[in-house]
Amino acid sequence: MLACVAKAQTAAPPAAQPAAAIPTAKPDATPVLLPSTVLSPPPRGDAARQLPIVLQAARISSQADLATVAEGDVEFRRGGLLIRADSLRYDSPQDLATARGRVRVSRDGALYSGPELSLNVQRFEGYFSQPTFEFYRLGAGGSADRVELLGESRARAVNAQYTSCPRDSGDEPAWVLKLQSLDLDFQTQVGVAEGAVLRFLGTPILALPALSFPLGDARKSGWLPPNVSIDNRSGIEIAAPYYWNIAPQRDATFSPRVITRRGLALDTEFRYLEPRFEGQLALDWLPNDRVAKRSRQAVQWLHVGRLGDASQDQDSGQGLRYRAELLRVSDDDWWKDFPNAGRSFTTRLLPSRLALEKPFAWAAVQGLIYARLLQWQVLQGSNAPIAAPYQRSPQVGYRLTGSAGPVQYALESEFNRFTLPQGELAKAGRAEGDRLHALGSLSLPYRVPGGWVVPRLAFNAARYSGMDGAFGVGNVLKPGAPLQASRVIPSFSIDAGLELERNTQAFGRDLHQTLEPRVLYVNTPFRAQSQYPVYDAAAKDFNFVSLYTDNAFSGIDRVSDSHQITAGVTTRLVDAASGAEALRLGLVQRYLLRTQRVTAQPDGTPDGAPLEQRFSDALLLGSTSVLPGWTLDAAVQYSADISRSVRSIVGARYAPAPFRTVGGTYRLARGSSEQFEVGWQWPVWGPERPATLRGGASAVGSCTGTLYSVGRVNYSIKDSRVTDSVLGLEYDAGCWIGRVVATRLSTGSSEATTRLGIQLELTGLSKLNLGANPLKVLKDNIPGFRLLRDDPQRGAETADWQPAP
Repeated sequence: MLACVAKAQTAAPPAAQPAAAIPTAKPDATPVLLPSTVLSPPPRGDAARQLPIVLQAARISSQADLATVAEGDVEFRRGGLLIRADSLRYDSPQDLATARGRVRVSRDGALYSGPELSLNVQRFEGYFSQPTFEFYRLGAGGSADRVELLGESRARAVNAQYTSCPRDSGDEPAWVLKLQSLDLDFQTQVGVAEGAVLRFLGTPILALPALSFPLGDARKSGWLPPNVSIDNRSGIEIAAPYYWNIAPQRDATFSPRVITRRGLALDTEFRYLEPRFEGQLALDWLPNDRVAKRSRQAVQWLHVGRLGDASQDQDSGQGLRYRAELLRVSDDDWWKDFPNAGRSFTTRLLPSRLALEKPFAWAAVQGLIYARLLQWQVLQGSNAPIAAPYQRSPQVGYRLTGSAGPVQYALESEFNRFTLPQGELAKAGRAEGDRLHALGSLSLPYRVPGGWVVPRLAFNAARYSGMDGAFGVGNVLKPGAPLQASRVIPSFSIDAGLELERNTQAFGRDLHQTLEPRVLYVNTPFRAQSQYPVYDAAAKDFNFVSLYTDNAFSGIDRVSDSHQITAGVTTRLVDAASGAEALRLGLVQRYLLRTQRVTAQPDGTPDGAPLEQRFSDALLLGSTSVLPGWTLDAAVQYSADISRSVRSIVGARYAPAPFRTVGGTYRLARGSSEQFEVGWQWPVWGPERPATLRGGASAVGSCTGTLYSVGRVNYSIKDSRVTDSVLGLEYDAGCWIGRVVATRLSTGSSEATTRLGIQLELTGLSKLNLGANPLKVLKDNIPGFRLLRDDPQRGAETADWQPAP
């Protein structure tokens, strides 16, 4: 069906419509086109064949069922297809449209412009001579000698240029990919180029006979941009990673590397995500390190899964779960030579874990049975040895929680065999042994609106057995020490508090104010414990959470004798509309009713001197976001005995707008350390970044750039030196982003590893990484850092790997 509209030559061409227009007719009036108010995807298949063709021009001549010729401001529409030209001929039997003179074709977010078009309308197949093209969903486009349209989702360009930078000035874009041919498949989201030369600022920086790149966020196999790292220990490192998209639920990355000082290396990573299990395996291999004069390796494996009926287990949560984690390196110097390859929060303590867990429920009882294994690899240094933690080989136990009427109960029992890593026993001279412990509690909580009281009775019982004949005081091997020992320590506590609330107004807005006083009474009798080993006990940090607990130690091996009262109060101001906390103030202090004899030493280890100070240090905290753009927080541990603070943390951050943040933190531990940290991301030159999401706008905007300074510096006031630092510059040119980042990581009192990274991010193409992923360095180290490609109107988003199930 063809609807034709002829109009006077003097009439102005109508504006482009957001969707397909529909023909209408009035008696004794020229038919006009009315815009549709609904945006919908164009029909496909049989539905598309039923759509009418709407033709509008200054002059139209037609032969019924044969051909129609239109001239002068021609508009040809069918569904989501719009063709504009000076002249157009439509051959009905062949469904062929031929257009000439200022031809523009718009369909599915793509715009082609050129002097001549031949197109089969229904199949969207044909060719375009000397066209330019824009893909608005990608924010990129280019030009070509010829574009062949190969269907609804495919196109091929010959002798083409592709870029996301503006091209209206007539000068070469800031970056441009020049190609002998370019195949675009919008269904698979892949672009394949032959004879590709990537030019940046007029200079060729990459030439490849074949190149493929993503047209969206979908994963695809192919070579990734090269990585170049520079540091003071290994020299220059060049890597050419290859990504293999094996299946929707599996992929792998292979990264051959050349390290100027060390030789050849290969890094491999394999990831998998199945309905019943998931994990990843990473292998780093240097077959011949010329500096260390040996082969060096690192392996990391993480595997998580469950056994049993997958569908039932997932619904009930009662299936058998398991987790395996392995992290090992070939030598003690790995963490210093390759700090960018560290995969542990503790760079010199590498864990390996195995765990089996089985949750269960019976009546009102919820439980968990588990068996675990924990081993450590300790990377010792000749000038800075560290104490190895105990291994658990094995750890077997269960936990139960439930209620009987108003009474709530909990019970935990666990067996551990504590050993030291291989070679650490002789060096440390510490004892190994077994421990069987049980923790239990009964509580009778009483809660009403605005308050609660929770009396609680608990016990901590443990039985120790020495291995190799004996264990001694302080875990030091002692001949003739007892082979076994046991103890049971009860404890009673009452926890009570109020939650008062009122509506108020302050700072020009409606607020909810809360007042939350809380009191905790604890009575735990003294039991001598210095003759028992210490496997996992350490003093808790002095904070709001630890002050409201009945034991000053974490772990099992030490239980503080307590006859004390902890009292505190917290008040908050919460925005009535958003629920955001505007202000928080808190104060808490502990009072001893008798001398505490089981205490910690100054370094936090157990078995210190008795504590006779009746009033503990007072802990004060506060935080606020009342001031626009500002976040302030502080915590101070104040000692009345010396009339000064013992520890304090004071921080402030100013973030008036996205991509503008600066903050500082001061930390003081009197007699131990004093540090100041400052971090920032701030524009230092160039225009204000537009508050629009990077994407299609970059292709038509300006490439006038903005230079940002980013960094974080940790300075030790006590040692008068910079410990760790990250310093960098980011340049946002709209269609490309450049980063230069230098990092310095202390590896000893007089040692440090310095690395330089450069990253070139080409919008609409990919990222060229020169350095140890400077983008990750910035995200991990600078509080409040935002990616320049993020939408300023939303929070930063992550792009985690989530293959299809």
